[in-house]
Amino acid sequence: MRTFVRAMLMVGATAFGVTAAAGQGQNQSTPKNWSYEIRDGKRVPKANRVTNADGSWREEVKQGNCVTVKERSASGEYKETRQCNPT
Repeated sequence: MRTFVRAMLMVGATAFGVTAAAGQGQNQSTPKNWSYEIRDGKRVPKANRVTNADGSWREEVKQGNCVTVKERSASGEYKETRQCNPT
């Protein structure tokens, strides 16, 4: 009986370890040199963000034929513009 209980404990511990290791892979992000990231299992283009030393930044996001530009100045002003070019 003790051998059976010990075997079941070993199987349970192994299953727990495999489950814990598989769950850690979900938190990984895509490498920096890739042009997209994965959200909800789908490829989403990464935004090209340039941050300046004064805290201002500019970000461009491409979606099909459209480009969305998001800008924030050092004083905190936010501006977002969108331009679509038909092909």
